[in-house]
Amino acid sequence: MTTTIQTSVLTINGGSSSIKFVLYQTGEPPKRTLSGKVDRIGLSGTNLTFHDPTGKPQNSRNIAAADHKSAAKSLIDWLEEQPGFASVGAVGHRVVHGMTHTEPERVTPELLDELHRLRPYDPDHLPREIELIEAFRQRHPKLLQVACFDTAFHRTMPRVAKLLPIPRRFDAKGIQRYGFHGLSYAYLMEELAHLGDPAATKGRVILAHLGNGASLAAVRDGKSIDTSMGFTPTAGLVMSTRSGDLDPGLAPYLARTEQITTKQFYEMVNHESGLLGVSEISPDMRDLLAQEAADVRAAEAVALFCYQAKKWLGSFAAALGGLDTLVFAGGIGENCPSIRARICEELDFLGIKLDGSRNTANAEVISTDTSPATVRVIRTDEELMIARSVCRLLGLATAT
Repeated sequence: MTTTIQTSVLTINGGSSSIKFVLYQTGEPPKRTLSGKVDRIGLSGTNLTFHDPTGKPQNSRNIAAADHKSAAKSLIDWLEEQPGFASVGAVGHRVVHGMTHTEPERVTPELLDELHRLRPYDPDHLPREIELIEAFRQRHPKLLQVACFDTAFHRTMPRVAKLLPIPRRFDAKGIQRYGFHGLSYAYLMEELAHLGDPAATKGRVILAHLGNGASLAAVRDGKSIDTSMGFTPTAGLVMSTRSGDLDPGLAPYLARTEQITTKQFYEMVNHESGLLGVSEISPDMRDLLAQEAADVRAAEAVALFCYQAKKWLGSFAAALGGLDTLVFAGGIGENCPSIRARICEELDFLGIKLDGSRNTANAEVISTDTSPATVRVIRTDEELMIARSVCRLLGLATAT
């Protein structure tokens, strides 16, 4: 006989200017009962919007949130008014950087101290994520909290994939390639196994998480062996506002010729570059696709994205020694057939053969029946992965 403990799990995913939240009733699988987000934090017009269990949008409300700390306070105030909050047994947080952590962990004072020490590794995300954890800890000190690390999925990478070619003394200080989007990749691999794809446990898989942040990962026999992001999420593929990989010599050159400071360079490569920087129009792929026929800047930004994604795909196929399954996910990967087609064009030599009609329809499998490599579209769900991780760690859904 199976008995499910009727407890809810709240997931928190804090971004640079937003906080996404989902309330799940525990079970197999966890059931989404409430979801929403606080966006435009630190800007005018900060809103809290939410959806009911059917996904139907409900009324939004304006809140005063000059920073993540005040946004967290307003969010907790609102959550405490919701009937489902009393049943929350744990809060799971997406934590972008976890260094050597390989599994989700309960938040303890010692773990919080460690996260504070790691703040310089990711100044855009970690400070805000710590503020969210501490806000819940202050208001509900007995509520269990769990940190789910975005880097954990990639801790299986071989040392050669982690090493940076700089003086060895920096490696001893933890300066190496970590990789990110791990919660998304873990979810995609679980879904791949659920779909019965044998490559999920014994095979060669490339995962392409293409969204505002974009990266690819090479997975062999269920374990990450390489990924495009590096020491920070800025590295790798060109993204919405991030540059991706750059010649390191560019920083001192711009310092000499344009008097650009380290802080200005950081802002440029993280918030002013990528699709936005090349197009001078928008960081949103949908906007660029709509304008590429009439504006060469939009066309070049789209072409650059597809070209770089194709190169990363090819390099990972080489690292894997071939390819069995390719998975597209993320906002662009899930919803842009033309981008998927351009990335896969002329990759027959890797065994990739797309079916045009399936691709246009965003089908689950978009490769032909005779394609040596299976190409899939899977809608990723980082929040559900956090909820699953919390349930497993804390035993909130148990069989008796």
